[in-house]
Amino acid sequence: METSTQFAFTLLFLFLFHSIRGSDSATFTIVNKCSYPVWPGILSGAGTAQLVTTGFALQSGETNVIAVPTAWSGRIWGRTLCSTDSAGKFSCATGDCGSSKVECTGSGAVPPATLAEFTLNGAGGMDFYDVSLVDGYNLPMTIEPRGGVGNCTTTGCTADLNEACPTELKVKISVEEEESGEKSVACKSACEAFGDPLYCCSGAYATPQTCKPSAYGQYFKNACPRAYSYAYDDGTSTFTCSSADYLITFCSTPSKSKLIKSGGNGKFPFGVDIWAGDGNGHGDESTSKVMMTLLIGAVLTTIL
Repeated sequence: METSTQFAFTLLFLFLFHSIRGSDSATFTIVNKCSYPVWPGILSGAGTAQLVTTGFALQSGETNVIAVPTAWSGRIWGRTLCSTDSAGKFSCATGDCGSSKVECTGSGAVPPATLAEFTLNGAGGMDFYDVSLVDGYNLPMTIEPRGGVGNCTTTGCTADLNEACPTELKVKISVEEEESGEKSVACKSACEAFGDPLYCCSGAYATPQTCKPSAYGQYFKNACPRAYSYAYDDGTSTFTCSSADYLITFCSTPSKSKLIKSGGNGKFPFGVDIWAGDGNGHGDESTSKVMMTLLIGAVLTTIL
């Protein structure tokens, strides 16, 4: 009887709390703890109104607070190595949204990009949120609920995966400061790199039963256990909370390295072709060898 009464009171509390907050807006506090500038981009979901801003600059250490309707859905990401050319066109080496402006004006991120995804006031009045590496990775990002009710878990990816990224997935830019003349600034998904249905969870692999994490997906999962690593990675990667505000942080564990600007030739940094594999689009190393290389790289990245 006591259990039933307590459960009833809990449901009543959640209902009243949610009703009080229901007409208010949630607050997204976006923080840049990276040692380099980040240009957040924001894309609202279908049928959801755009926010007051869809893109802005955050210098290292800066914060921006945005009011968000409680029924909002959409995604937030960070753009890096951005610049404006002599014609006034704005563009970024990673996460660019193709608008040619700082504001993204309804355009999403060009992969690879780390994504923070939200559906506020969804099924059962709950907020659903995750950090996704399904479209690849370009910088660390975390989501931390504030003041919510329920199992409000902090999630995201704090690891710097760019240097440890498998060679065939790396996105590089030309730099004069690096001994090799190139620097890895993002890590593609295997789907984008190879276009294979096996990696894309498409075609015959478009169901939860047939879509399984590859060695590449497992690399992302091992490095960032709470982040989405492949299309059906819901069980360990989607989190819920009720009536919370959210802290979205780039580089919550400050990076020891700095992004390097492109060479002084005035040209925008170019992407390097990262395809490497056999004729079927699969890497030519065995799964065990790939995984061992990835794990060693991740450990060294953490130590250094």
